Amino acid sequence: MTNEKLIFTLKICISVGICLIALGIYLHNFNETVEAMGVQGIILSAMCVAFGMALSLPTKMYLTFMLVKRETEKHQ
Repeated sequence: MTNEKLIFTLKICISVGICLIALGIYLHNFNETVEAMGVQGIILSAMCVAFGMALSLPTKMYLTFMLVKRETEKHQ
């Protein structure tokens, strides 16, 4: 896989992660169905946030590392 495809894939992972985080926040704060579900609704919204964090944070760190590495190679 080339670097450009890898970076594109990482950006997609970050976008999906942020969308899952936003969905979890929406479900927790504004959705009455999740509120009516009780504990299961809380677990559902928490899982959305947790999976969103799992997708977005490591990919951000790796993408930042790749971009810093690319800039270092350009200046040498």
